[in-house]
Formats: sequence, C-alpha cells, structure tokens
Amino acid sequence: MAAARSSGLQYAPAEGADRRTRDRVLELLGLGGATAAQLGDALGLKPAAIRRHLDALVCDGLVTGRDQPAKGRGRPAKIFSLTREGREGLGGHTYDDLAAAALRWIAAQNGEKGVAEFARAQVAQLEARCREAMTSAGDDPLARAEALAQALTAEGYAASASVIASGGQLCQHHCPVAHVAAEFPQLCEAETQVIARLVGSHVQRLATIAHGDGVCTTHIPGQLHQVTVRDN
Repeated sequence: MAAARSSGLQYAPAEGADRRTRDRVLELLGLGGATAAQLGDALGLKPAAIRRHLDALVCDGLVTGRDQPAKGRGRPAKIFSLTREGREGLGGHTYDDLAAAALRWIAAQNGEKGVAEFARAQVAQLEARCREAMTSAGDDPLARAEALAQALTAEGYAASASVIASGGQLCQHHCPVAHVAAEFPQLCEAETQVIARLVGSHVQRLATIAHGDGVCTTHIPGQLHQVTVRDN
C-alpha cells in the first residue's frame, strides 16, 4: 500500500457509479482471484476502464496483483485478489468470529492437540469429495494436482495448477476460512496434509491467504514420488 502511494499516483475518493463498480469488483474478487479481462467480461467494462478501477483499488490497499505463469507466448496475465483489508471490508465475519471463539474454547479445554484434531475432522469431508472427483486422474502427481485444482474450484477455492521449473504449483485464490486460519494455523496444516495425500507426493506450502499473502501457494517438488503422509 505504501509503495503504491509513494509512486505518485493520486486517486480521488470514488463516488456514484465508480463506487458501485468498485464494490462489484470487490464482490467478484471475494469469490476468487481473476484477471482484468475476466473482471471486464463479467462487468461489461472495456480494458481501460477495468484497469482504472483496479489501479485505484490497488492504491487503496484493497486489491493486489501478481503475474500468473504464461500459457504459450505473450505477456503473462496478472491475476488480482483481495488483500486482508479488502476481505475484511466485505463484512460477513459474524460466523467467522463464532468459529474463532469455538476454537479458542477447544484450545482452552484440550490444548493445541484438540484444535489439530478438530481441523483434521473439518477437512475430512472435503478430502472425501475431492478424492471422488479425482478418481480418473491416474497416478501422476501433476495430473492429480490439476484434477485437485478443478475439485477445489468446485468447492469455492478458485484453484489452479501449473508446471514450473522445480516441479508443480497449486494455487488457491480464495480461502473460505482465512479469517479464522489467521489465528489457528492448524486449519492450514490440515489442509496441506490433505493436498499431499490427494496428490500422492510431499508438498510444501509457500504462502497462505491467512498469513496475508494474496494466494495460497503449494509447491509440488520436481522429484515426484509416492509417499504416505501421516497425521501428527
């Protein structure tokens, strides 16, 4: 946010139609990351218009953008997602606050182990649904990562998978539990173990929305091999 302001860009507070359009952009990004072209198509805006709104939202610290891997030749498209401030500005945290309070109670009664057990129980049904959706993916971890990305997208995570020089990468552009996971990382840890089991390979979390990153990023190492992932 500070970097954007130090660049000399100045934006007047949005009013009227501009404010409504930017609210709609924020609402769409609340469902998951998107490119400027995708947002423009959804809102019926020309490229110059959607870029103007995105630039203003980036300057305000509500939206962040990052390059996604290019497919073929050409300049890589930038994908935009909400910052922590942007997500909090959407409101709707009453349920999250209740969930956080419940987890604090579990921690007080049963310690960190109790929270971890709760987190594993919560992702068990997600794992079962994703596993069923991946039945035809085969054994190759990268192929399974692509199938998992499709399954997670259907669950509301707006996920994508790509091949990079060091292996594969699974990105989740939306996290339904980010507000709670910021306080209880056990939720992210349980989800990471689910990804490892479903992909069939050791994986490493590089970034999470819960910790303030724009995207949850999971790395699948290049030396891929079948492993058994055990819960702690």
